[in-house]
Amino acid sequence: MSVRLARLLSIALIGTCFVTAPAFAKTHARTPAKSTAPAKTTLIWRGDVATATGVVNEVALAWQKTGHGSIELQPFNTASGIDAVAVGAADLAGSARASDGSAQNTNLTFTPVAWDALVIITHSSNPVSNLTLKQVHDIYYGKIHNWSEVGGNNAPIDVYAVASPGDGVEYSLRDLLFGRGNQPVAAPRLYVNTHKLEEGVELNPNGFGVATMADIYGNPKLKAVAINGKTASSANLANGSYVLFTPIYLVTNPRSPKAAEVQAFIDFLQTEPAKAAMRKHDVLPYQDGLALVSMQDARRDEIFAELGVRPSRLETTPNAGVRADNSIAAVNALAAAQQRTSTMSKQSTAAPVSAPSAASEAPSQPSIDMAPTSTTYTVTKGDTLSSIAKKNSVSVAQLRDWNHLKNDQIKLGQTLQVSDR
Repeated sequence: MSVRLARLLSIALIGTCFVTAPAFAKTHARTPAKSTAPAKTTLIWRGDVATATGVVNEVALAWQKTGHGSIELQPFNTASGIDAVAVGAADLAGSARASDGSAQNTNLTFTPVAWDALVIITHSSNPVSNLTLKQVHDIYYGKIHNWSEVGGNNAPIDVYAVASPGDGVEYSLRDLLFGRGNQPVAAPRLYVNTHKLEEGVELNPNGFGVATMADIYGNPKLKAVAINGKTASSANLANGSYVLFTPIYLVTNPRSPKAAEVQAFIDFLQTEPAKAAMRKHDVLPYQDGLALVSMQDARRDEIFAELGVRPSRLETTPNAGVRADNSIAAVNALAAAQQRTSTMSKQSTAAPVSAPSAASEAPSQPSIDMAPTSTTYTVTKGDTLSSIAKKNSVSVAQLRDWNHLKNDQIKLGQTLQVSDR
């Protein structure tokens, strides 16, 4: 090799070192240093859609703003949330009802965190703005089935309900009206959760159902009717003058590996940022409504006295609970599949659930009603199917079923069966 060539190679190697060294230093400088801060935990919340809207949605944002981890919301219905917490698929569940005493529920912790009002809803165009508790009871029971009977238009009352008897909103209302949360009602249109029920009422001027004050907050298509002359408002909720109030619970599993983080979130609900988030939807923080705790028993007694209800704690038929559980499982399985795959329009998704065990709920006899003295009734002048049902302490739905009626039309002199015996 010549001396000239050797010098050229040496210069090239030296130049390469000067070019690559800064490039390496620059790349190395962009490598982030390892953080010593603890990783933030994501908690999974699943449960009642009304609870999600009224409590967890706003509170989750406040939780994150104060430097905590995130809350992944999976709103659907009460039963699905409790099931998910029980098996470890979720860390928190939202429920508008307390434990139902089942084996699954007794292994979980129900912590009251807020108060909300149960509201009877109809379309905003419906002229009916007030109902008595007795009228609400009789509508659900099937004794009143036309809006004209409560001061409205001559139109059928289309009663909507959530298919799962374990739904928190439905359960709490039925517990107040009938003395037991799993009381069947005369609601031929059943939905997978409260939001779907609300969508159905939004499309129907004759619709009727139950939601929560927080969940319909700001919805111009829905109207909450006053009960016994008292409107659902934050003030009437706080002082207990609106009688259909209910605690809102967070359901947790004490055996969860995230138990410490879950407790931290529950503790956060007692802070001012969390309370302010609740109040945005007219939800009353639980500590701010402690006076309602002492009122609950007296409130229930007054309602039962007004309605003539004698509450029953347990089902008398052993198999009834098995049938109810199977119904819940079937409806929730169907609804979960629909939630994963549905791309339908709002009107399509508001369609009622179709489930073999929950196609229609006919109310069972309350303990106070006496069996009719005769099994048949002859239609006289002025009778309607509703008035005949009242006279015989049965529901309109039962009369239709026993007499194979396609509608409520009856004829003078017609003999109707008024008992299933």
